[in-house]
Amino acid sequence: MRVRGRAAGADAQAPPRPGPWRHGRILAVLSALAALLLVAPGVVPNTPGRLGSLLEAFLPWLGLAVVPLLTLAVLRRSALAAVAVVLPVVAWAYAFGGLLLPAAGPGPRDLVVVQHNVSDVNADPAGTARTLAAQGADLIALEELVPEALPAYASELVARYPFHEVRGTVGIWSRHPLTGTRAVDIKPEGIPGPWSRGLRTVARTPHGEVAVYVAHLPSFRLGAGGLGTARRDASARLLGRALDAETTGPVIVLGDLNSTVDDRGIAPLTSRLNVSARGFAFSFPVSFPLARIDQVMAREATVGRVRTLPETGSDHLPVTARVTLD
Repeated sequence: MRVRGRAAGADAQAPPRPGPWRHGRILAVLSALAALLLVAPGVVPNTPGRLGSLLEAFLPWLGLAVVPLLTLAVLRRSALAAVAVVLPVVAWAYAFGGLLLPAAGPGPRDLVVVQHNVSDVNADPAGTARTLAAQGADLIALEELVPEALPAYASELVARYPFHEVRGTVGIWSRHPLTGTRAVDIKPEGIPGPWSRGLRTVARTPHGEVAVYVAHLPSFRLGAGGLGTARRDASARLLGRALDAETTGPVIVLGDLNSTVDDRGIAPLTSRLNVSARGFAFSFPVSFPLARIDQVMAREATVGRVRTLPETGSDHLPVTARVTLD
């Protein structure tokens, strides 16, 4: 009886269990942090290791944090944590929900464009060219063109695209005449040897002259020191300066920019150009696309929904968009 008395006394002195609104505060803070990062990733500094750019490269995927946060809230029976999970859901919808909306219909001043890094080890350039030509685009921009593959692209595309220009490893095929083509120097310091990955041309379309840039910015590597984007960012600045000097308008920029449009590293481009407000179109890597680093941007024009095309022999997926001239 004494034992029972002590147990009962101990129970009487035990602190009351917190209610559903009094525990789960850490989960609620984590939910608020996820929401903040979704709408304001710039709060994460880019030094050391370009952490800000790393977050921005995969920013849409941060929405998946809702799954473990909600699961833990249910397991802990925390009403506070469960309600707080609404914050990142709303933040994701605010930041990316518009990309899910349907595209606008075609207009009279539209140009359809295709952008594709075809890969310098593509074993089927002819098949890749046929896949791209089947889209019936006005312009096709290609990167990682190697001399031995050029004849295959030229022979497969010439019937629909009689005009084409290649500078270094980038090229453009067009249904409309091209003039004023030249290389654009976007080579950052520190890259030895020949390196030509930018061109500029003018397409004489039925809607007037359009300056078209094709660019392939340096790739980045994730290592012990973080995200190595210094050369890519320097190349983006050089391309931005070239765009500042461009007097022909409108302007369309197509390329493998090795960056998402959310990444602050290519702000010299996104601050000058319009990007698509519709479509995720994750294009890389082809085995499990995680990010769209193949971009369509424009000035004095609106970029419509970006979507991916069928897989080719490349490690990238092609992307296409409808560009409406102002």
